[in-house]
Formats: sequence, C-alpha cells, structure tokens
Amino acid sequence: MDPVLAALNGYTVIAVALLIGLGALGTGIGFAILGGKFLEGVARQPELGSQLQTRMFIVAGLLDAIPMIGVGIAMLLLFANPLAG
Repeated sequence: MDPVLAALNGYTVIAVALLIGLGALGTGIGFAILGGKFLEGVARQPELGSQLQTRMFIVAGLLDAIPMIGVGIAMLLLFANPLAG
C-alpha cells in the first residue's frame, strides 16, 4: 500500500472520530442547557408551560440535526472519500 494513501486513511479515521465524538458532546451539552432553561422558565411562569414545551421541542429538533449532518459527512469520508481519488 502506498504510504501516502495509508496516512490519508489514518487521518480520515481520526477526522471521523472527531466529527462524531465532538458532535455528540456538543449536542449533549446543548440538550442539558436547553432542558435546564426550560425547567427554569416553567418554574418561573407555569402558565406558559405548553408554549415553552413546543418551542423547546422545535429547538431540540434543530439541535439534533447537527450530529446527524456530522455522521453523514463522516460516512462520506469513510466510504467514498473524495480525497483518495
């Protein structure tokens, strides 16, 4: 195997690990902050609980999209690496 191609494959695996790992870490922190702020808002004004819950689920859906995009890019790099062409 070509040493340059072997190095490229190694760096690709590291990049994929960082994409998935940091995406999951960031999403976990984001969900923790989102849930905490939601609970603070409902504790402060319980009558707005249903409105806050709807908005929280919308933001949670948007927050979930970030690691999914990262996994998609990671799969592209693993199985159809455009750099190895």
